[in-house]
Amino acid sequence: MLEKVYPFANGNEKRIEKMIDDQPVMINHMIFPEGEGLKEHYSNSNVYMIVIKGAVTLQLDDQEPHRYEAGQIINIPYHVKMNVNNRDPEILEIFVIKAPGPAFYHPDKQ
Repeated sequence: MLEKVYPFANGNEKRIEKMIDDQPVMINHMIFPEGEGLKEHYSNSNVYMIVIKGAVTLQLDDQEPHRYEAGQIINIPYHVKMNVNNRDPEILEIFVIKAPGPAFYHPDKQ
């Protein structure tokens, strides 16, 4: 078998899964019930957030929070302060793609 298969969980409980952590890419899968999210942090690579189900509320740096719904991809540049939350009753499911993977991202060489 030449291909690799990366299964990911389904459900309604809070979950953060590191799916792939490789030089060209890191992929995380996250599920958040209402009121859950990530602690405030800075993006450590070029980030693409894909909303699969529900809606994510993002506050980036000092901007007003903005709501993004399923079917949208949000690109967040390197070193941006992020607040990621689910403020809706529907379960939030997202994939977070970091390219290149944070361990290999060197913005001073871009």
